[in-house]
Amino acid sequence: MSAHPARPARADAPPPPGPVAAGDPAALTRAWYGFMTARATIALSLLLLQSVLYVLTDAVPAWLLVLAALYFASTLSVRLMARPQLPRHALDPTWLATAGLDVLVIALLQVFQSGTLSYAPLLGVPLLLTAVLGTRGMAVGMALAITVLLLAETGWNAARGGGDATGRYLQTGLAGLGYLLVAFLANQLAARLVREERLALAGQRAAQLQTQVNQLVMETLADGVLVVGTDSGMRTANPAARQLLGLSGGDALPALAPQAGWAPLLALARKTFAQHAPQKADVMLRSATRGARHLRVRTRLTEAPGEAQERLCVMFLHDLREVEARLRIEKMAAMGRMSAAVAHEIRNPLSAIAQANDLLDEDLAEDGPRQLTRMIRQNAQRLARIVDEVLDVARVPEPGRTAPASLVLDATVRAACEDWLRQAPQQRRLQLDLATAARPVDFDTEHLRRVLVNLLDNALRHASGRAAAIQVSTRLSPERQSSLQVWSDGAPLDESVERHLFEPFFSSESRSSGLGLYICRELCERHRATLGYQRATRSLDGATVAGNEFFVLFRPPKPEPRPDARPASAP
Repeated sequence: MSAHPARPARADAPPPPGPVAAGDPAALTRAWYGFMTARATIALSLLLLQSVLYVLTDAVPAWLLVLAALYFASTLSVRLMARPQLPRHALDPTWLATAGLDVLVIALLQVFQSGTLSYAPLLGVPLLLTAVLGTRGMAVGMALAITVLLLAETGWNAARGGGDATGRYLQTGLAGLGYLLVAFLANQLAARLVREERLALAGQRAAQLQTQVNQLVMETLADGVLVVGTDSGMRTANPAARQLLGLSGGDALPALAPQAGWAPLLALARKTFAQHAPQKADVMLRSATRGARHLRVRTRLTEAPGEAQERLCVMFLHDLREVEARLRIEKMAAMGRMSAAVAHEIRNPLSAIAQANDLLDEDLAEDGPRQLTRMIRQNAQRLARIVDEVLDVARVPEPGRTAPASLVLDATVRAACEDWLRQAPQQRRLQLDLATAARPVDFDTEHLRRVLVNLLDNALRHASGRAAAIQVSTRLSPERQSSLQVWSDGAPLDESVERHLFEPFFSSESRSSGLGLYICRELCERHRATLGYQRATRSLDGATVAGNEFFVLFRPPKPEPRPDARPASAP
């Protein structure tokens, strides 16, 4: 007996008959193999019993011994070679080869050995087999069939003149009623267990699906999610949290306690555990390689149904740079058109003031009045630079430009640095370390010169003045990404200055427009490059010195097509 290949169910097909058939296939397999093992065990016991009786007594005819041997061979072959398959009706070959054969063999043994042994209790095995794996009707029918067989056996014995027939009929009737109740209750219990198992499996699948959805949401969430235990150890962290903390995807999650840069997170987690209440704070995480990073952190505590279950602190990390970027975009969108209009209106009277001052300066001979005209000229030039910067911020890139220009990074950096040194050779000194050879990057030459000159001017204002106090270098990462660094040995930036470093109209100097670094970053983003700041160490006069470093990460250029490459022909 083997299982048939599965066929698609029709719309009008009846549901599976047995209670186990409606449940998990694994439950069907376990129940079926359990009953088949019980049948083989009973058959082996009957064979051994008949063999002993055949050898020791003359009460067992040879054909009963052969019948027991064939019965054992049948049950063993079904157990070893057949596959689980449920009976669908009373004349199903599956049922006839299992439960039907059991009833037939046990009935023959009961009839022909009624005076020696009673095999009636063994009829409970085919009854339970039918009640659990079959339908309710088949279970009731099996109980009635067993009752009829027992009544027939009682009548056979009574016809041969054995004892009180009325008492035996009453006993057989009570046994039949017991078989009927057992069949009904077993079928109901099996159906109930299958329903419970089906609900458990559905709940398990729903939990697995929910876990997958939660994992997917955590992996794609822009905000960082960090789970911390009471021992300050990280339980889990999504990719955004790993990036904010400077951890790679394959690194094991460390504890918060030994990391000095994560002290604000540790303090907030401990405060959450101590007060048993959600917390919210803006913190700064410092790193020797990544600089300072400002985060807005919210914490929540998980529920602990059991006393032995550990409560966890879930921390939601939000990068404040994104908030600042949105605010900056909204601010620039609101004042963009107004700034351009005001700048245009200022440019015309400013030109008139500058021309009038030049004409006045030509007619003056004394140093006192001429000093006043120089002051007017200097401030007019400063206002003109501010107007140009404001107009440059509001200027839209050329729409016809489909691809950025390409330049050789080392050659362009060297030329811009030499030009910057020639403007004031006595006051300006720097050290060059160019290491990208002739590798090109996607950037406009004039825009890169403006970015580099602005960074050099900032470095000059904050450097100490030593020979190598300003260092310009280029690097090529293992991923073939080019970068530019401008380092100076200045003091660390104040936290309030670092937080608003690239915002427009923000400056720590009173005579600065606060647009220099902002324009540099806008130019870099226009070419899909990244401008950033960090504290870094360099070698200066034989010692390792910490200083301020501005870096530009360039987008790797696309590979150019080979001259001999041909487009694929259409099929």
